Amino acid sequence: MNPVRKKRLYIVLAIVAGVGVAVSLALSALQENINLFYTPTQIANGEAPHDTRIRAGGMVEKGSLKRSGDSLDVEFVVTDFAKEVTVKYRGILPDLFREGQGIVALGKIDEAGVLTADEVLAKHDEKYMPPEVTKALKDSGKLEHYEASQNGGAAPQQGSN
Repeated sequence: MNPVRKKRLYIVLAIVAGVGVAVSLALSALQENINLFYTPTQIANGEAPHDTRIRAGGMVEKGSLKRSGDSLDVEFVVTDFAKEVTVKYRGILPDLFREGQGIVALGKIDEAGVLTADEVLAKHDEKYMPPEVTKALKDSGKLEHYEASQNGGAAPQQGSN
């Protein structure tokens, strides 16, 4: 083989190897940082992985919020109106966090099925619900139940969103 062609071949192989390494490192980093969303039903059925950071969302069940008197520990129940999951969180809850409202919690599930959250996200106004929570409620057929409870028991309103 001609020495010039041999040199070009080595350069091309080095570039291809470098791009391959860069792509594999990028995919590895993305794989570690992905947070999949699970509903309370999926968590209760054991579909969510243990000891892996996930996102879980639903409605905060009314009357379930328990605050510790001497620390920032909080415990509450999140539901999709089919199943429920207990969430433990240490920290200050968002200002818009309320019972009966939609939230998304990021954390890990322990062996008892309790989500230990390291972050809790609440809606940003009274009409907003996280898209994942809306889809989960719609899939469980309980979205109308939520809308009726928000309208004071009245039937859900039809119209554009």
